[in-house]
Amino acid sequence: MRTARLRTVHPVLWAGWAALAAGAVLCVLGWYGISGERFAERQLPYLASCTVPGAALIIAGAVLLTHGRNALAAARVEELYGLLVAADPADADESGQAAAAPVAVSGDLLMVPGGTLWHRADCPLVSGKAEALPVDSRVLAGGELDPCPICEPAASDARSSGADG
Repeated sequence: MRTARLRTVHPVLWAGWAALAAGAVLCVLGWYGISGERFAERQLPYLASCTVPGAALIIAGAVLLTHGRNALAAARVEELYGLLVAADPADADESGQAAAAPVAVSGDLLMVPGGTLWHRADCPLVSGKAEALPVDSRVLAGGELDPCPICEPAASDARSSGADG
């Protein structure tokens, strides 16, 4: 999935760099041709054949590079979003639709030092992190942390699990 999107982006980036390089070469050739001519009427052919198309290629290359980088960033964001919310195909019921199971169901609550959210222990954002600590009930009561929007722990989970630090 990722490589297919990246294969369509790389030619745009290469085309952008090629257009920039060709435009720069044409501008240099046009400048060199103009610099050797004393009269304006003899400079116009260099402007028309080298400098103007060179400037147009530079602009086109900049547009292609911007588009390619935006497409690359969008593909990466889409891939990360897909990894975050993708449902496992094994969870599909007989009708072919994914079951609406919660992301995390653990009663144990964790927080990451310096973080702004509290999570269930099996939340994908904290599972496997060695720095995750049990949530202190004083921190929850003080309102210093917000519940995670991914695993959606409730305040009743904190009271029932006895999170006290």
